[in-house]
Amino acid sequence: MKVYKFGGASVRNADGVRNLVKIIGGERDLFIVVSAMGKTTNALERVFAGVQKADAQACAEEIAALRAYHAGIVEELWHGAARLPRVDELFARLERTVAEGGYRAEDAEAWYDRIVAFGELISTTIISEYLACAGIPNRWIDMRRALVTEQRHKDAEVDLRASAPLLRAEVEGREERIFVGQGFIGGAPDGTTTTLGREGSDYSAAVVAHILDAESMAVWKDVDGVLNADPKIFPDAVQIAELNYLDTIELAYSGAQIIHPRTIKPLQNKNIPLYVRPFGDKRKPGTVIRGVSAPVEVPILILKKDQVLLTIRSRDFSFVLEEKFAAIFSLLERFRIKTNLIHNSAVNLSLCVDDSWHIDQAVDALRREGFDVLKIGSMELLTVRGYTDELWQRYACGPQVFIRQATQSTVRIVRKEAKGER
Repeated sequence: MKVYKFGGASVRNADGVRNLVKIIGGERDLFIVVSAMGKTTNALERVFAGVQKADAQACAEEIAALRAYHAGIVEELWHGAARLPRVDELFARLERTVAEGGYRAEDAEAWYDRIVAFGELISTTIISEYLACAGIPNRWIDMRRALVTEQRHKDAEVDLRASAPLLRAEVEGREERIFVGQGFIGGAPDGTTTTLGREGSDYSAAVVAHILDAESMAVWKDVDGVLNADPKIFPDAVQIAELNYLDTIELAYSGAQIIHPRTIKPLQNKNIPLYVRPFGDKRKPGTVIRGVSAPVEVPILILKKDQVLLTIRSRDFSFVLEEKFAAIFSLLERFRIKTNLIHNSAVNLSLCVDDSWHIDQAVDALRREGFDVLKIGSMELLTVRGYTDELWQRYACGPQVFIRQATQSTVRIVRKEAKGER
């Protein structure tokens, strides 16, 4: 068994779906994990925002636009007016979900998951039906029934032990040897839909590979492989031929978009190689991630935007702060604030965190617990691994830098969002 994962950018239009079929070629014993098409997740997040505001018209307009977008792809794939009843029913269920009301702010994450999961359900339904139309027998799998997650919404983790018998039952003994499942979604023990965090389709595919003892996993992307930087930000980015698991975990933790941070562990546990392949040309080798690799010869630059810098101080000056750490981080976890960098002195604890829905609530709660908190938004976190003197001067110096942490090989910089050319 092999596992292929296709992202939303790859299947954003009919040409992308046709290319997916070409990539599959004559493969058998293949599990395909697919994301929502194009920017569908963003659109469904706007539907969710309409639910939060009780704005029925905004929800209806977004859903109508999504219907038209997917209908256009279907019509182009089937060369004319075409209707897929299973897709129509999914849109009807989405409309019923939005119309039923009962939204409560304390259930925001659960409502978010219920709504955004429709993107993957719709995309995989279209792709499964198109594969069948192209003469490729396949089995569509509802991953909400195959992957059991913890009882947590918006960034749940998969319970591998509970999921294994369910997923294997979907695959073993089936006449079809091509399987199509959704990335990004699962099901909680109480039966509700969960999501695995943005870009969680990579993680879904790795879990599938682990459970099914796959010989390999491939992620098909709109780049030639793993690059040493985002080419949209750093134009001189170059490809890296191979990486090892540990380096990849470090890069993912620092914010690299090459792979979801949770993806590597399920693969590493069974020594399953991960290939990052170019969706536009399957003949190119891409990048391989495995247990042992050659050293990386170029600096790696990872930029994580949408950051907030929190500087926390106890009002009673009871720092040395270690005895306060548990209370601070427990509170941040309660509000689902993800910390990306920690910097402390005798009296201050500075945290670079993801901006989130609950950041202001977390700040207010910290203040009620007796802390003074300074919040600075519009920040970014830049990690440079294998930095040179020239890169140090370019990125680690200047008045825009608030925090700079350096080891022999890596520097991490918290700075105001840079404008213009890098």
